[in-house]
Amino acid sequence: MKNYLLLLLLLFALVLSLNIYAQKETNYDESKVPEYELPDVLTTENGKKISNKEDWIKKRRPEIVSLFEENIYGKVPGKLKLTSYKVVEESKDAFNGKAIRKQVVLNFKNNGKELNVGLLIYLPKNQKKVPVFVSYNFWGNHTVADDPEILLSPTEKSRGAGKKLLSVEKLIDAGYGLATMYAGDVDPDKGAARGPDYSDGIHPLLYKKGQTMPLDNEWRTIAAWSWGLSRALDYFEKDKDIDHNKVIVFGHSRQGKAALWAGAFDQRFAMVISNNSGCGGAALSRRQFGERLGGMNVEFPHWLCGNSEKYDYKEATLPVDQHELIALIAPRPVYIASAEEDLWADPKGEFLSAVYATPVYNLFGKKGILSSKIPEINQPVMTTIGYHIRSGAHSVTDYDWDQYIKFANIHLK
Repeated sequence: MKNYLLLLLLLFALVLSLNIYAQKETNYDESKVPEYELPDVLTTENGKKISNKEDWIKKRRPEIVSLFEENIYGKVPGKLKLTSYKVVEESKDAFNGKAIRKQVVLNFKNNGKELNVGLLIYLPKNQKKVPVFVSYNFWGNHTVADDPEILLSPTEKSRGAGKKLLSVEKLIDAGYGLATMYAGDVDPDKGAARGPDYSDGIHPLLYKKGQTMPLDNEWRTIAAWSWGLSRALDYFEKDKDIDHNKVIVFGHSRQGKAALWAGAFDQRFAMVISNNSGCGGAALSRRQFGERLGGMNVEFPHWLCGNSEKYDYKEATLPVDQHELIALIAPRPVYIASAEEDLWADPKGEFLSAVYATPVYNLFGKKGILSSKIPEINQPVMTTIGYHIRSGAHSVTDYDWDQYIKFANIHLK
């Protein structure tokens, strides 16, 4: 027993020391950003310059996808489709009669294992083929609205606790639907305490015999969440009330990372929105500002694939950077949002990713970011690439949602 306690203390001390080291490596001083050279988004691995959209689609785009899979997010080790779905509850009287509510269970089976994911959907009434925002929530479907009919998990006290993040009624009033899932249903977000066993989410359904955790080049949690967003889209293609050609994938913070990878990888998403996604999301890794890859891999070792650890505090050696993630979304609209006080997410680095993705949008005859100077606070830029930095801290606000609705109206309505 004493040896067991001693081991726990040593492990705790190791994690604590690593976290302290990660904090020491955090930079919030723009003058200390190193000189860096980004990978050219329009030059292939063998040095060929891409000058038209056909070569981008056939040559450079698949190359960049493969680099992100191998080094950042990990590959999904096989195909796993939606096995079945069941609408378990439906009402046409949500939000005092102005919305339809559907609650759907998505079912997945493979390897003798099964996973069920709850999908909560709100749609404006009297509107056919509704465009829909799809997003994860952090604490359970019942937290996104003060709606007593949302199936409960895990406690009544938290009902409606996260309603400000997804702003359901604002979307309904604007003519959009919202679909949301609890991220933990797809893959629990357990952090460093999770240990080496990925046994309680989607991963075991694709394990090989004897496997207990993903290989170093295979998906972990961010990629699993991205995969789950695509499976929700599989369901939308079957729902006659949803316009599956106008699905907007949205994410905040860690879910913003997942939304960007989902939108980059799955070109069925019509629009992609990243809110304060930072490192591993929209922010350039090579700037080494705010959260860094090394620190993230210490505190959240389950997010990115094992191969990403090779680049901890060695960002200059990365074969890709996040401007190329944004470029993979082209020619579809993408919106990146930052917050003035959220230095951890590196607002300037998020903006510059949009700037350096612009040449790919230009190949398609689309406008991107026209100036390399970051906009003033609360002064949005909206071409095919949208960007704003608002006053305030790391969150999702009504101001953010007003911009996202306006951007969606421009491109989808």
